[in-house]
Amino acid sequence: MKTETPNRLTVNERISIPFSEIEFSAVRASGPGGQHVNKTNSAVELRFAIAQSSLPEAVKSKLFAVTDRRLNAAGVIVIKSQNFKSQKLNRDEACKRLVEIITKATQKRKYRVKTKPTRSSVKKRLDSKSKRSAIKSSRGKVRGGDE
Repeated sequence: MKTETPNRLTVNERISIPFSEIEFSAVRASGPGGQHVNKTNSAVELRFAIAQSSLPEAVKSKLFAVTDRRLNAAGVIVIKSQNFKSQKLNRDEACKRLVEIITKATQKRKYRVKTKPTRSSVKKRLDSKSKRSAIKSSRGKVRGGDE
């Protein structure tokens, strides 16, 4: 599955995002490294404003409803990728994560079909409850015969 065309990020066959709507910025990666790590901006921060995007309104509303720490109060998805030493690979990784967020938001939920328990399972449950009740009621104080 190819997720990028020359000027668009493809989410699925119906949804694609122009790269002009996605803001990339190179930042310094956090964490351990060598002497070179303090001089290179290999990590990539992706910013995608949902409200200003060309996504369909239904998809936008689903994205706003997503509970994800990468979605801020202003309705901007912020993804930081620093897994690779290469800026290009980090950019591709950030795009992949954005596609995953949008795909997850657009998937239809599988609703649970309510079912009734079978008659025999109800009978078994009630029988076990009455047996347990009899066991517990027999645990009372033992009374002597001549008191």
